Amino acid sequence: IWHPDVQFYEIFDENKQLRAGFYLDLYARPHKRGGAWMAAARQGGRKANGVWQTPIAFLTCNFSPPVGDKPALLTHSEVETLFHEFGHGLHHMLTRVETFGVSGINGVEWDAVELSSQFLENWCWERESLNLFARHVENNEPLPESLFNKLKQSRLFNVGLDLVRQMEFSRFDLRLHSEYEPNNKPDIQTTLEQTRAEIAVVKPPAYNRFAHGFAHIFAGGYAAGYYSYKWAEVLSADAFARFQEEGLLNEQTGRAFREHILERGGSRPAMDLFIAFRGKKPDPKALLRQYGFIEYTGD
Repeated sequence: IWHPDVQFYEIFDENKQLRAGFYLDLYARPHKRGGAWMAAARQGGRKANGVWQTPIAFLTCNFSPPVGDKPALLTHSEVETLFHEFGHGLHHMLTRVETFGVSGINGVEWDAVELSSQFLENWCWERESLNLFARHVENNEPLPESLFNKLKQSRLFNVGLDLVRQMEFSRFDLRLHSEYEPNNKPDIQTTLEQTRAEIAVVKPPAYNRFAHGFAHIFAGGYAAGYYSYKWAEVLSADAFARFQEEGLLNEQTGRAFREHILERGGSRPAMDLFIAFRGKKPDPKALLRQYGFIEYTGD
């Protein structure tokens, strides 16, 4: 292990069979790359000699480390980040696919690469799951009801503006890549301003050059794919709705998600896997309900 802060864990299933391992590197330190991510240390799959190779993951964050004899304390946003990256990790580690190219997160369609990560974030907002770990550092008391209610309400703060903002980024990205012609190159700033005129509620000042720093699509691998963030929220909200219907900690529902989504990697079309789990195609109304835009009516 490369640093004393790093810990290594192994995951065993209900039959005590080793399924995976992961390195957990939680804390910031000098010369460490910033941000949070999951990466494959070793891919799961069947080797040429017939032996199964157990997957191993890196789970990396940059939280504030413990000070002296005081434990590290995470903000709710940091807890959400940890759940997000662990969702990616479960998708990588729980694979049952034998072909390396489509095992774990390999070969998963761009529409669904963020499903497992955004899906797991939902448990950061529910009383039943928060009670399992969210305790006062000194007296071990659970989160007070008044504070929990404020936390739930904060999830909806400016959610409409955020939705419109993500639609703007997604539309801008798709226009850049769908309208490009080598002999008639579109002006990037003009395209952005046209997109904002169609979608934006609050427009930035004229000197704003957001596109210059839009690293996701120019240097981050999301070219023509930024929309997948919002679409994955639709998938995760609808998948989570089944847990809301059957129980947040329902073992059978959790096993179904593991078997139909997490274990299957890119071995089948993402839509087929989702329908196998949910019994229907994804419904955008699930996300609108999560945002508080519409009420649940049982449809």
